[in-house]
Amino acid sequence: MALRTLHIVTMALVLGGCAFRVPDAELHVSFLLTVASGVLLLAIEVVRSGVFLYTGAGVASILKLALLAFGLAFPAARFELYLAATLVASVGSHMSRSWRHWSVLDRRVLRQD
Repeated sequence: MALRTLHIVTMALVLGGCAFRVPDAELHVSFLLTVASGVLLLAIEVVRSGVFLYTGAGVASILKLALLAFGLAFPAARFELYLAATLVASVGSHMSRSWRHWSVLDRRVLRQD
């Protein structure tokens, strides 16, 4: 829970910084903490369940990462792309269990928490 909270807080700082056009150098620590906590959260999910990446929650995570990568590649659209990534993450985290655990490969719910 602490790691997830750190991730949300630091991403909020990065997103807010983008919204208010804070120079990248001033967001550097928040950005690094966001990336580090995000990598750890993803690693925990993959280790906990090897099927995570092809479930609804995993697909949402992959889409979020793609939007973040586009944000790095296209700085002029960074705020919009990071905002979209935040929306995808929020939906992915709060969708029903059956959607979170739906396997795109197996076409069924793999597990329920």
